[in-house]
Amino acid sequence: MGKTRFCIHPKEELQRVQNIGGTKEIKMDRLRSLKPDLIIGEKEENTPEMVAELEKEFPVFVTEVRDFEAAQQMILDLGLITGSLDIATKIAAASAQSISNISSFEQPISCLYYIWKDPWMVVGADTFIDSVLQKCQFENLGTQLEGRYPMFDENHFLQKPPQVILLSSEPYPFKTSHFGDIRNIFPDSLIKIVAGEMFSWYGSHMIGVENYLNLLLEEVKMGLFLKG
Repeated sequence: MGKTRFCIHPKEELQRVQNIGGTKEIKMDRLRSLKPDLIIGEKEENTPEMVAELEKEFPVFVTEVRDFEAAQQMILDLGLITGSLDIATKIAAASAQSISNISSFEQPISCLYYIWKDPWMVVGADTFIDSVLQKCQFENLGTQLEGRYPMFDENHFLQKPPQVILLSSEPYPFKTSHFGDIRNIFPDSLIKIVAGEMFSWYGSHMIGVENYLNLLLEEVKMGLFLKG
């Protein structure tokens, strides 16, 4: 079994797993030493060139997850090809239950979900994060821009600023120290730091996600109420 350096869960078990590099640069000597029966890649993370090179030596399965429904199908597909469909079916059912337990807003609340700085980038349409935002009844204004992860254009939102700004903890590690930069653009928007894992990690990680999201949504509602 092998992992990338970005694989962090489950922490204790992964300490015993060989690190084969990053999602863009694989240490082929380490990978070959493992003699894998299957390599699982992701279209958004692994380049076509990397996948083509790996396929010369190993069976490769590439996932493509752009919304919650695709994430569910990915779980079942992996269960099928690994001979563990019973377990996969239970995981898919549990994650679906968690998503259905989200206490979404009664009316849509507009937001921008930031993922990067220098340049500023937000989440757009056709992404798993946008799918989760929709489940919460956030109106993701980033979908008005071109691309899945577009560079931010403040002029586009001057007439209709977002009610809420969500600053993700990953891939860029936003902190409260960035609030001032955002307030210079959107002085009236509510700003929240959010756990990126809860919006962008799919698979079994979705199980129990409603606990975090429901608390966040309550905080947003209270924050908007206090702002008047």
